[in-house]
Amino acid sequence: MIERISPRQFHEADGVEDWRVLGDGACTFFRTGSFAAGVALVDAIGRLADAADHHPDIDLRYGAVTVRLWTHEVDGLSERDVDLARQISAVACELGVPADPSAVQTVQVTIDALVGPEVMPFWRAVLGYQDRGDGAEDLIAPRGRGPSFWFQQMDAPRPQRNRIHIDVWVAHDQAEARIAAMIASGGYLVTDEKAPSWWVLADAEGNEACVATWMGRD
Repeated sequence: MIERISPRQFHEADGVEDWRVLGDGACTFFRTGSFAAGVALVDAIGRLADAADHHPDIDLRYGAVTVRLWTHEVDGLSERDVDLARQISAVACELGVPADPSAVQTVQVTIDALVGPEVMPFWRAVLGYQDRGDGAEDLIAPRGRGPSFWFQQMDAPRPQRNRIHIDVWVAHDQAEARIAAMIASGGYLVTDEKAPSWWVLADAEGNEACVATWMGRD
């Protein structure tokens, strides 16, 4: 039986230093330097994935490959992800492809909703998205190519705040740098009450965005 593990357990495992847990799995970013090198890396990952019968999401671009691991059977991380992460890092090293985990992130759009079930069908139709299997409040891109939409249940309207904001999941060791950059660019900290799970910041006109990490969610 496959058992779910926590983000902390993933990070405490040996051999996964190239990886960072975000809101939708364990991710890493490989700087391949060329498309041919990226294809070679993806081909090697494909062989590993087929042998393990555990298949990651892979994004191949010129000069870079992004990999995301997630165990769908438990709707979270498992030891299968730890094992495959180790193997992928090892084969990337053999191919001379360096990992840069500081470059990973996940973007999510959050909509404050008093009547989520009534507004979700509209956004599902607008985007051509589908329901996430693990919850009725999420919409995801059918091919995983766009940000997810999360409908945050509200008990009362908040007219003084924007109703739609962006959540950016970053590597836990990159959160402070991202926050500093946001403040340096003219933003300000609204609250760090929930840190290190998330920080709320806003631009000069009060439009909010959250920086999120896995920490504090065990």
